[in-house]
Amino acid sequence: MKVQSIYNSKALKHTLKFASENGALFAATASLAFSTIRPVIIMATPHTDKENRQYASTKSIASTLTGYLLMLVASLPVANAVKNIDNNPKKFLKPETVKRLIYGKKSIKSSPKYNFATQLIKLGLGFLIAVPKSVITCAIIPPIMNKLYGNNENQKKSKDTSFKGSCSGIQNKSSKLTDKLSKGIASIINSNTVINMADKFHNTIFEQHIISLTDILATSAFINLTAKNNRINDDRKKALMYNAGISTALSVTGGYAINKLTEKSTDKFVENFKIANKNSKNLDKYIEGIRVVKPVLILGTIYYILIPLISTFLSDKFDKKSKKNPV
Repeated sequence: MKVQSIYNSKALKHTLKFASENGALFAATASLAFSTIRPVIIMATPHTDKENRQYASTKSIASTLTGYLLMLVASLPVANAVKNIDNNPKKFLKPETVKRLIYGKKSIKSSPKYNFATQLIKLGLGFLIAVPKSVITCAIIPPIMNKLYGNNENQKKSKDTSFKGSCSGIQNKSSKLTDKLSKGIASIINSNTVINMADKFHNTIFEQHIISLTDILATSAFINLTAKNNRINDDRKKALMYNAGISTALSVTGGYAINKLTEKSTDKFVENFKIANKNSKNLDKYIEGIRVVKPVLILGTIYYILIPLISTFLSDKFDKKSKKNPV
């Protein structure tokens, strides 16, 4: 009975529905929750330079906050526009698109091919803002460093620098604006490229692929920007870049390994969940949500909990070695 209650948990269903409707924001929210742990682990790493740890923990804080705020602002209109298409597919999608994506289901919303197309849009948003996120993250590391650890050399470099910004209230889009955005998104879904991709990849772990590619892009941009940032102490740049690269490499490779190891248990969970909720009108959304939640939790657990100590320790050692043996 206790196990059965898990499949009928209102909290679980709410989470799965949230992940299904706005996977990118769910990922950012999960990262925000996990981020409370990562800086603590980084600062507790033994036998490493204190200031290197400070930079790494500051980067984690800056990256998570930036990612969440950007995604909050960008994803809500997109999620509403996609939901608009869900509810009015004939209004926005071409008849031939509906025919090809419906995949033998009673409604297009239940089709894995259609879900692929819409998740491609929603999760792809994270990929699109990866570089802007890295730009802002890199820019706000010095002022956050000064606020948290004001007694280091970096304070001298950036004492005249401030990060100013305001976030105006997010208002509900009018139906006309939502329809306009829905038409734009529908034009992407109507394209042969997306339909062909849905035919080929709808039954893969494409959600994990998109999330992993987003992390790789964001890290690559961050490393490049850090190297050019004259407001970050030159002696700390390499350690910070090593940390970012090692963390992403370990989380992505570890994520795929754990996903493979948990494949059978996930399939069993999905089957039991379907049986327990066979009469739910939102069952297809819940299943879609599971496909998003799994890679987010796997990558989040690895990145924020399991590897910070390893990446901080290794990056510090690589940094010291490079200083002893400069190229």
